[in-house]
Amino acid sequence: MQHIIDRFISYVTIDTESDPNSTTTPSTEKQWNLANKLVEELKQIGLQDVTIDDKAYIMATLPSNVNHEVPTIGFISHFDTSPDFSGANVKPQIVENYDGKDIVLNAEKNIILSPNYFKDLLLYKGQTIITTDGTTLLGADDKAGITEIVSAMEYLIQHPEIKHGKIRIGFTPDEEIGRGAHHFDVEKFGAQWAYTMDGSQIGELEYENFNAAGAKITFKGKSVHPGYAKGKMINSVLLAHEFINELPKGETPQETRGYEGFFHVHHIKGSIEETVLELIIRDHNKKKFEKRKELITKIAKKFNKKYINKFGEDIVIAEVKDQYYNMKEKVLPVKHIVDIAEKAMRELNIKPIIKPIRGGTDGSQLSYMGLPCPNIFAGGHNFHGKYEYVPAESIQKATDVIVKIAELTANPGIFDVKEKPKRTR
Repeated sequence: MQHIIDRFISYVTIDTESDPNSTTTPSTEKQWNLANKLVEELKQIGLQDVTIDDKAYIMATLPSNVNHEVPTIGFISHFDTSPDFSGANVKPQIVENYDGKDIVLNAEKNIILSPNYFKDLLLYKGQTIITTDGTTLLGADDKAGITEIVSAMEYLIQHPEIKHGKIRIGFTPDEEIGRGAHHFDVEKFGAQWAYTMDGSQIGELEYENFNAAGAKITFKGKSVHPGYAKGKMINSVLLAHEFINELPKGETPQETRGYEGFFHVHHIKGSIEETVLELIIRDHNKKKFEKRKELITKIAKKFNKKYINKFGEDIVIAEVKDQYYNMKEKVLPVKHIVDIAEKAMRELNIKPIIKPIRGGTDGSQLSYMGLPCPNIFAGGHNFHGKYEYVPAESIQKATDVIVKIAELTANPGIFDVKEKPKRTR
């Protein structure tokens, strides 16, 4: 397992934070540092057809070692980290034989990873926990996934007695800013289906995710000397506050779970003259999702009607754009691909946790691009912040799941593997 730990640490210590304000792909130049390293490593372990394009999308092949026809499957992860928290100068800490007590991440700043707050830690007593030093995120999202895919391919190459079909792997930039699948060449990848290794705790297996949209709402105002502002000033900051109060109560990320959708205000910046509010809209149910988007437009119209005489034009401009959709619609017709992953876990004595993703992965977009793509656990917890951690044993188990899926898929007698669904764009 030390080999896997060393590989993981070699990835997370390379800063690959993506940037939502960039117009390039990848969104940050530093993502190339890990991308180029991965290309060389894939060649070194013996994979074939290793390619990287001008946007840093990496693909490689492990050829089949059986004579009968086997579906080509794929495994996909992303190498960027979230811009929500710093990914620079990551200094992983390794806690061996975790005793179930508080883990001091940073004594100087009194940053503690405590099971009293993060109760999932207690699932991993006696295991090796990899944490941050309290000043950065860790990057297990999704460098744990990359570690697992590379390690599984290496293992299969070193153990040719394990029979498998053709396997394609892919690594993408910019998943954390919603662009990971934007330039993914599904035709070139050439798999009948794939799995993203991008889930959280051990056992997670997901084929449902949010329908997602983003909204940018601009509020206009009129600045007047505050001493003489009565009846004249329109404070756009207060308009934004009023708009937020129009959103349904109790429908925020911190107040919802499971299949419950939400509105999430994540950025606000402004002055008296202009304020820009950014929020995301999420719901698993397509009809409820559409109603949430309609509500944003409805509230904007209400404000514009109220202020038209005083302001003379629209005072609120709402832009709502879809981001991705629930992959369930595309995966259910080929449900056997989920069944294979579930069987793999059970054969490895891993209890499958089948639940909806309260978010999205590259797989949600890829499913709509013609590559059905459920999501499998990568092992990490508390993504996008200083309390992020991953048990090394979970990385090993996820690696084992990849190997087992490859082995099961090469057994033509287990599942009636259906033909590849037609691509829809």
